[in-house]
Amino acid sequence: MRIRPVLALSSVAAALLLAVPQSGAAATPAASSGAHPSKAAAQPRKCSANTLRLRAEQSSDRRVLHLRVTNRSSRACTVDRIPVVTFGNLDGAALPKPAGQSGPYRISAGRTAYASVRTIADRSDPQARRVRSITVSADPARFGRSFTARELGAGSTVLVWEPVTTWWKPSAAAADRVLGLR
Repeated sequence: MRIRPVLALSSVAAALLLAVPQSGAAATPAASSGAHPSKAAAQPRKCSANTLRLRAEQSSDRRVLHLRVTNRSSRACTVDRIPVVTFGNLDGAALPKPAGQSGPYRISAGRTAYASVRTIADRSDPQARRVRSITVSADPARFGRSFTARELGAGSTVLVWEPVTTWWKPSAAAADRVLGLR
């Protein structure tokens, strides 16, 4: 199968990656408004696992899954800007589109972020692999949540070959546009 391998980071390495400022990171509202630099640099803390709700489902396009992560806490927090999506017992994970590195993505209290995953470009591809589940994580240092193909609404298996995932976006439509779907 052609799922490109992703380096498995230890919890400590992942935490260090998230702590280092990333070039090209989006400016916070305080930073763009000319607020005091020390206030502009304040980043909400990382979301704890028990404050997040992960959901995944088959889209109307049978090649695409829709992901959602909801911050159920009363404060803004951050997840990794690239969801980690793995497929059954296959090695590797969906590659980010656009390509990029880990970094924080802010989710306001009670809000939801969205991502789209193209599992396969051509469903009739003879090299397609079939898996009975996927696992989604909003943080590479955590295991995430597994969804069976039936829970996703995909039938008994999910077809996968060279999968890609979008970064978290403020809407499902924005995530789909990254994949050229809308």
